Amino acid sequence: MLTVSVLSFSTASSAEIAIGIGISVRIGPPALPVYAQPICPGPGYLWTPGYWAWSDVNGYYWVPGTWVVAPVGMLWTPGYWGFAGGFYGWHAGYWGPHVGFYGGINYGFGYGGVGFAGGEWRGGAFFYNRAVMNVNVINVRNVYNRTVIVNNTHVAFNGPGGIEARPTPQEEAYGREQHTAALGAQTEHEHAASQNRQLFASENHGRPAIAATARPGEFSGRNVARASAAGEPYREPKMSPQEARATSADNRAGNRGFNEPARNGGNSNSSSSSNDRSMTRPENNGAGSRGQTSSRDNPKPNSKPSKQEKQAQKKAQKQAKAEQKRQAREDR
Repeated sequence: MLTVSVLSFSTASSAEIAIGIGISVRIGPPALPVYAQPICPGPGYLWTPGYWAWSDVNGYYWVPGTWVVAPVGMLWTPGYWGFAGGFYGWHAGYWGPHVGFYGGINYGFGYGGVGFAGGEWRGGAFFYNRAVMNVNVINVRNVYNRTVIVNNTHVAFNGPGGIEARPTPQEEAYGREQHTAALGAQTEHEHAASQNRQLFASENHGRPAIAATARPGEFSGRNVARASAAGEPYREPKMSPQEARATSADNRAGNRGFNEPARNGGNSNSSSSSNDRSMTRPENNGAGSRGQTSSRDNPKPNSKPSKQEKQAQKKAQKQAKAEQKRQAREDR
């Protein structure tokens, strides 16, 4: 089963891990579900928020948020979906000394869209902000309290019609730092989620029974949190996962769209466009940039698209416009 994230069991430099777009599809992810955070298992665990991943067989499925033992001194930048060029593309998460750009998505629990307010490293110990983290002070003594402003946006993608945000200069600098890929425990956790029918969006309609877990792969027991609600009403896709999946030519066209500089404008009526940063992200060609795509999927910078690629791109744009019009009619 193919999943959206291209993850590694071993650590790698920012030039080696898949920070760029892994897979492009024609339908967007459901809204992020509403759920409570399980209690932190103990010192040294960091929270990695849940997200919608993609399977070419079953479409979107939920990867529950979970606590993982973090590499000392490292923070997790969540992955995110971005819409551009008629496609929704996945940007994989990574570990680094700072939290970089994750699309402006409000994943909750300290990940409000910009940076991370759930805690900080002080020497070799991690201190938790109890204002947003579910920590038992009997088991974890390194705590503090700092008020965090929480918004209630549950949109799960960046770009027109979603969270219209672009990275700040500081986030761009963080994106060029040395990074490591997701841990083996995270990779196994995602794979286990891809095999669980309860987590398929087609089955749970945006409200997964396993929304969060205390430890990776722990999908049953008292430390599993159920979603209390879907973030938004669920809409059944009008095409199958196989039809929604972009072809190789579409992927190249879509990847070019994701790396294009942002333009002013967009859907100003989006409920999630209150973020004061601009629309989509500018081009980032550094080795550690989040906009980087692999050499297999991205054509050479100076090469011109082929006739087939142009046709594929036009077809994808027409389909995206038709889908947006259909959703607009349903909203009315």
